[in-house]
Amino acid sequence: MKTFAAHGVFGLTAITAVTAQNTQRVAAVLPLPAELVASQIDLVIDDIGAHGVKIGMLATAAIVEVVAQAIERHRLTNVVLDTVMIAKGGAVLIEDTAIEAMRTVLLPLASVVTPNIPEAERLTGRRILSVEDMRAAARALITAGARAVVVKGGHLDGPAVDVFDDGLTVAELTARRLPGRHTHGTGCTFSSAIAARLALGSDLQTAVELAKGYVSRAIAEAPQLGHGHGPVQHFPTG
Repeated sequence: MKTFAAHGVFGLTAITAVTAQNTQRVAAVLPLPAELVASQIDLVIDDIGAHGVKIGMLATAAIVEVVAQAIERHRLTNVVLDTVMIAKGGAVLIEDTAIEAMRTVLLPLASVVTPNIPEAERLTGRRILSVEDMRAAARALITAGARAVVVKGGHLDGPAVDVFDDGLTVAELTARRLPGRHTHGTGCTFSSAIAARLALGSDLQTAVELAKGYVSRAIAEAPQLGHGHGPVQHFPTG
């Protein structure tokens, strides 16, 4: 929501799960009933609508399916799927059946999918140890039905390289790796920034490039909160 506000768009929510967590760990996860998730989406879209959609944690296959149905029912566009599977501290946030449903039901409906390396490995069944492996994984997801993919390379050593592939253009987006542990929510921030930029009218590759720059600034100006992976600064001055 802070990312949307920072980009000048108004964010609306459909909550899919309640968690007990801090910067150090996730202690508990309670997925909401799929019917309640669907009702939240329907009420928001029927009343206000959406110029862009960011999808995050979907813990169960039933939730994945109702979200996919809502995208089709409301003909939603500019859909950014952040394939959230594991928390920064290592806690698993999604059932195995939900991963399969995400791959087969939801992935083809998204405008762009933004897995990190562990998530891309789960979705493709491939080991990813290099940028070339990232490119291969991105293309495998395109072959599997994704319209566009950004494989995020933060788990590799060296510069922060992300691979963008929309089936026609492949680009490596590189930024300086910033030191420090305050990176909580960077994936969510990145995908939310893409959705905001798409809602404002940017083309997809431009939206991804601008989102990457925004996340880099947000990490650089992180407020140094918490004893673990602290949050980034969603209103950077740089």
